[in-house]
Amino acid sequence: MQSTIRTPDTSSVVVGVDGSEPACSAALWAAGEAVRRGRPLHIVHGADTDGRALYLSAKTIDEVRVAGLEVLDDTAKAVTAEYPGLSVSTQFSRTDAVTSLHRAGGLHGTIVVGNRGLGGFDSLVLGSVGLGTAAMAKNPVIVVRGIDEAEERGTVLAAIRDEHDLVCARYAAREAELGKASLRLLHVWNVLQSVGNLVSMLDGVDETAGEHVETLKAVTDVIRDEFPDLTVEADAETSVSVAGVLVEASHHADLLVMGGRRAPTPLGLGRNLGRVTHSVLHHAHCPVLLIPRFGSASGSRS
Repeated sequence: MQSTIRTPDTSSVVVGVDGSEPACSAALWAAGEAVRRGRPLHIVHGADTDGRALYLSAKTIDEVRVAGLEVLDDTAKAVTAEYPGLSVSTQFSRTDAVTSLHRAGGLHGTIVVGNRGLGGFDSLVLGSVGLGTAAMAKNPVIVVRGIDEAEERGTVLAAIRDEHDLVCARYAAREAELGKASLRLLHVWNVLQSVGNLVSMLDGVDETAGEHVETLKAVTDVIRDEFPDLTVEADAETSVSVAGVLVEASHHADLLVMGGRRAPTPLGLGRNLGRVTHSVLHHAHCPVLLIPRFGSASGSRS
């Protein structure tokens, strides 16, 4: 398995807005991230008027355009009021929100979305735009959630599954440096998934555990060598629920960085987020930075 991303992204930050409160919160969070990176912020509103042109009158399309421009203007004003020195640009798109964000992300770098939009039900913890953006993006995607739950914790958390997650660890280390925070590398070992049935678990648990610890140590050694001034903690845990451990750990982090594996859909059209990634995006208690990572179905649980 290989990531499509090799080094931490330092380009612009693009955020999607629709006038909802979660989108406004995401825009303000994205603005803070842009300031930390020393980069501009690009605000996008995808109205999807092209996709609905056959069903909408010219008057309605114009009303949608005016409303979208107002959302962009209001968001830009809120952002510049909070961060007066930040360079901010806006874009009204006639295509749908997910496509608009993908296109903007290809030009501007990291994509930021809120956990819900205007069209989501309260019971839908992560909205369709957030899921669609995360599932199909080739750029880093940050889903902003949990930012009102507590004050800053001073820790960036990185989920490490294997050696390929060194890219995620580097992203997390960079974010920790920018936020003057510490870094926690967390490797969660699903005992039942790794060793199968109870008999094999009893026979090979020590050897398997050692392999998992060595994987984490290899990544940790590289990060400590590349970021000598950064406080780095490394933990390996066992559980029957990888997602459960990561969600609980997110209580104590300002940002969770993880590689999102994708598995092909049953018909081979596009890709789905793995089960662990999907669960974490729905339930994490802090923003989640997802680094695209494509692989076979065998890795689709993450």
